[in-house]
Amino acid sequence: MRLSNLADYAVVTMCAASRHCGGERTNAAELAGETGLPLPTVQKLVSKLSSAGLIRSTRGAGGGLQLARPAAAISVADIVEAVEGPIALTACVEGTECSVEHDCSVKPHWPVVNEALRGALAAIPLTQLARMEEMA
Repeated sequence: MRLSNLADYAVVTMCAASRHCGGERTNAAELAGETGLPLPTVQKLVSKLSSAGLIRSTRGAGGGLQLARPAAAISVADIVEAVEGPIALTACVEGTECSVEHDCSVKPHWPVVNEALRGALAAIPLTQLARMEEMA
């Protein structure tokens, strides 16, 4: 499995946003500058992350972007799912037709595998990524 570029960029953007915790607000242009990502990409990510309840946007004077909840309460799974949807290694689990479904003995086991993968990503809080980033 490999994350899409957009999911990868979402994690990078959230790490940058987490550095503005403590009431300080930021904006998409500032996050783009800090991450080196194109502004339109960051704007698209901010929209998805906001819809998922991970970033809060406030308009007006003193407005801007901030994490919607503490960084310790946001996991890599939350971020990936905000961009990619539910974490699944195979499409058959989502109800997509499969040409070998009638003979497949593995299909009943994929939900267990997918939950293990999601659990591993859910166990990594944004705070841990931000610490690792500081060490690099």
